[in-house]
Amino acid sequence: MGVHDFSINPKIEDLKNLEKPSESEVLDAVKTLLRWTGDNPDRDGLKDTPQRVLRAYGEWFKGYDENPKALLSKTFEEVQGYNDWVVLDSIRVESYCEHHLAPIIGVAKVGYLPDGLVVGISKLVRVVNAYSKRLQIQERLTREIGLAIHETLNPKGVAVAIKAEHHCMCTRGVNKPGTKMLTSSFIGEAGKNLEFRRSFLEFD
Repeated sequence: MGVHDFSINPKIEDLKNLEKPSESEVLDAVKTLLRWTGDNPDRDGLKDTPQRVLRAYGEWFKGYDENPKALLSKTFEEVQGYNDWVVLDSIRVESYCEHHLAPIIGVAKVGYLPDGLVVGISKLVRVVNAYSKRLQIQERLTREIGLAIHETLNPKGVAVAIKAEHHCMCTRGVNKPGTKMLTSSFIGEAGKNLEFRRSFLEFD
């Protein structure tokens, strides 16, 4: 897969076939990294760090244990003829870049144009979280969220935008804190309306 081919992500089913390291292997790996920094993993301040890192990774990457499309499976048809956009704004995004394991922190905006079915708004947040809590690049993350909504709800249109700061370039490398990246994905009717696209890309 080329470096710019972000349309394909390993399927969770395939990843589950991989043998996960044991907890003791993970703890030893963290100790090795601590020694590599030049510090002593056995000193009081660091002796419990491997266990803390293990628990933290379980939270940061819990998206691998979730099925985003299943989160959207419960829908509602009693919409009283509602046929306009449903947009959820300012969804906090916390992810980690797959190139440096550095944080990606920002906000997402998600919208869809119903075609007779709507879903609980909390489910949209859960979908964002499920894909975010994996090793990611922002372009792929944006597209995956949009496709999950499109393929599960079959709406007339889907729009997703993410604006985030990448710590791999804000705290190292070019060292430009405050720089934010904007990505978007428009499917169906969302891609046909230029005015809608412009307004959707406006963040508070």
